Amino acid sequence: MSITKSNTKAAALAAVLALIAGTQKHFPNGSLTFGNTTYTSASLITLLQSVANAITALNAAQLAAKHALTTLQGVLAQVEPVMQVYERFLQATFDNAAPTLADFGLEPRKEPTPLTSEEKAAAAAKARATRLARGTTSKKQKLTVKGNVTGITVTPITAPTAAPPASPETPVTPATPSAQTVSTTPSAPTPGTATK
Repeated sequence: MSITKSNTKAAALAAVLALIAGTQKHFPNGSLTFGNTTYTSASLITLLQSVANAITALNAAQLAAKHALTTLQGVLAQVEPVMQVYERFLQATFDNAAPTLADFGLEPRKEPTPLTSEEKAAAAAKARATRLARGTTSKKQKLTVKGNVTGITVTPITAPTAAPPASPETPVTPATPSAQTVSTTPSAPTPGTATK
């Protein structure tokens, strides 16, 4: 197995350790020649072990960096609100003293430039066009909008009543299909039952 970028670090480490174990088992002493270079077993194992050590060091460094990042995020979560309030305090205290604010690494607040009459007119026209495009309306205009639903029959559900005992001599006549009403909505659940 060759060590390439497509392999994970764990797979690469396992491959190197397997090469080391195989070399120690099958070539404990002597020298090997391949690739026009002669290696002793000890020098080859040392060379392979350097790769394993580098991967292990990388794993440890990445774990330490991850731990340091977590620590930093925790500290920033506690300190950033204090820093923001302190910076606002300094801005309010030394509003007109740019050199003093510079000592704290801050710049004075910039006053917004007032809009010209043409810019105000353009902003108002853009706002009207945006409201029209989005269909945004005022409260009073929303109250005039009414929905009109047709074609739905609502059938109320009533609690079943006890039917009087039927006499066996009463003939039963089936109802004609035209006399039955058809409901297009599902019936509501009976009170006290759970629904999904």
